Amino acid sequence: MKTFAAAFLSLTFLAALPGAATAAADTAQFRATRTPAKTANAPTRKVRSVVVRKAAAPVIPAVPTFGQVAGLHQVDDPLSLKSSVAYVLDQDTNEVLFSKNPQAVLPIASITKLMTALVVVEAGLSLDEKISVTDDDIDTEKFTRSRLAVGTTLTRGDMLHLALMSSENRAAHALGRNYPGGLDAFVAAMNAKAQSLGMTDTHYVEPTGLSSRNQSSAADLAKLVNVTSQVPLLRDLSTSREARVALGKRLVQFHSTNGLLSNPLWDIGLQKTGFINEAGKCLVMQASMAGRKLIMVFLDSSGKASRIADAERMRKWLASQGETATASAKL
Repeated sequence: MKTFAAAFLSLTFLAALPGAATAAADTAQFRATRTPAKTANAPTRKVRSVVVRKAAAPVIPAVPTFGQVAGLHQVDDPLSLKSSVAYVLDQDTNEVLFSKNPQAVLPIASITKLMTALVVVEAGLSLDEKISVTDDDIDTEKFTRSRLAVGTTLTRGDMLHLALMSSENRAAHALGRNYPGGLDAFVAAMNAKAQSLGMTDTHYVEPTGLSSRNQSSAADLAKLVNVTSQVPLLRDLSTSREARVALGKRLVQFHSTNGLLSNPLWDIGLQKTGFINEAGKCLVMQASMAGRKLIMVFLDSSGKASRIADAERMRKWLASQGETATASAKL
């Protein structure tokens, strides 16, 4: 009885409120129209969720490399390499073990930095001298970024290390700019050195490799690798896997751009990687394999890790060639 009385009093109180009855009726009617009463035979409706997707970003076609434009990738080779240019040379005998488009003249990207380093070292400039990054070292060719902010001051030796190991463009440019006579004199020295080495297909316009006008052939680059691999400092710096450099109050870790240096199957004496859109992925190395010192050049490789994959294919192929030769000698 108490429960009924309480309910009756609540209803009486609500009815006495202005508009309460009308609001209750409207609410009931709204619910009735939004949720119709189920009948015994009425099927259950499933609520379908609609996902609104953003429009896909427009696909920007990749810029073709010089090698692709020239049709060099259409040349077949027994290893199905992704590089349009490949060249392997026995360093001691000058025997060419593999050749694919060796005379093609293409942009060489940061392979340029090998010549940059060679000119710096042969100039006898102090590696302990401090040089600074300025606005002149900012990349206005490809607008690439750098961890070396304007105002960064390092020794010439540190700049050389970062240019070879981490392919630091501002470091390479600062090295050229601080050459006696300035950048123009440095580029002239690069071209003069190339000519003295018999690199007749080679031409440089700046020390970083960002310009597609820095061009060479595989046969020419093999000559450059042969010379630079005989300079102990360049061997050490180019094959360094990592280094900590003091940038202001911070110690910053830099790493090599060549993952093969961490592979125990490789004995690499000197190396340099390179990439710009016009050149594709590039790689040059001096490596010891099966008792032989080999020079390897891969240019215009298509794909993110293709130059490394091409080098692995070459290593396995050379190993199989050595095993075949050994087996034949025993017969």
